[in-house]
Amino acid sequence: MKGIILAGGAGTRLYPTTIAVSKQLLPIYDKPLIYYPLSMLLLAKIRDVLVISTPRDINDYKNLLGDGSRLGINIQYAIQNEPRGLADAFILGADFIGNDDVCLVLGDNVFYGATMSNVLADAKKKILDGGATIFGYPVKNPREFGVVEFDEQKKVISIEEKPKQPKSNYAVPGLYFYDNNVVEIARNVKPSARGEIEITSVNNAYLEKGLLNVTLMGRGMTWFDTGSPKGMHKASGFVKTVQEMQGFYISCIEEIAWRKKFIDDNQLRKLGEELEMTDYGKYILSLLEE
Repeated sequence: MKGIILAGGAGTRLYPTTIAVSKQLLPIYDKPLIYYPLSMLLLAKIRDVLVISTPRDINDYKNLLGDGSRLGINIQYAIQNEPRGLADAFILGADFIGNDDVCLVLGDNVFYGATMSNVLADAKKKILDGGATIFGYPVKNPREFGVVEFDEQKKVISIEEKPKQPKSNYAVPGLYFYDNNVVEIARNVKPSARGEIEITSVNNAYLEKGLLNVTLMGRGMTWFDTGSPKGMHKASGFVKTVQEMQGFYISCIEEIAWRKKFIDDNQLRKLGEELEMTDYGKYILSLLEE
């Protein structure tokens, strides 16, 4: 399976902060925002990653993440010249995806949960024989999100974008698993009224075929959409609190790569030593004392 991080867009809801810098490079407490979606791909044991961003920002991501070899993975890059919708990621990434299945994660989404590895593994398993898996996260204000309706067998019945009368309180966060058919489906999606290739259209194509699954994120799972200053602040406060109280770090990509055996002890030590002047680097080095 391949992984795509969509880190484009203008970030206008965060202006003036993002006038000169991509929002996914801004910090969520002690690490760049893009570390959080990247950590989801690593937890899912996805080692081939495509980062999609704007012509202005793409080199900044290359400077930050490189080719991924330091983490024992492969990172490639693609440019989205203008916002064309989330599903455009599959068109831009068609050659990268090849004949594989793919996971798309939005660059401004933050997920956390002790059982996240199991949740991701289950999502991958559901599409082994084809289809797609999306997630449902309970929210108090479903009118502000895409909302998924499902039956007792957790089969999706409908998806509505910002409905006035939501049929459930489960929002659809920016994490999606698809079989290889998603590339052709995306190519055939007609642009919406706002001129974008909508991810909802892709999901509805799977729904019409009875091939769209939903995995519910319940208690113990946390999701933040950090597209606004309030969302950035909430996510940063959450990460700070958990790390200070429990002592382990959220979305430390070096730790995940090491625990998934993408890198060995010596490689982890080198990464920690490069950052040993920071608490983040000291934490990486402390892992070797376990």
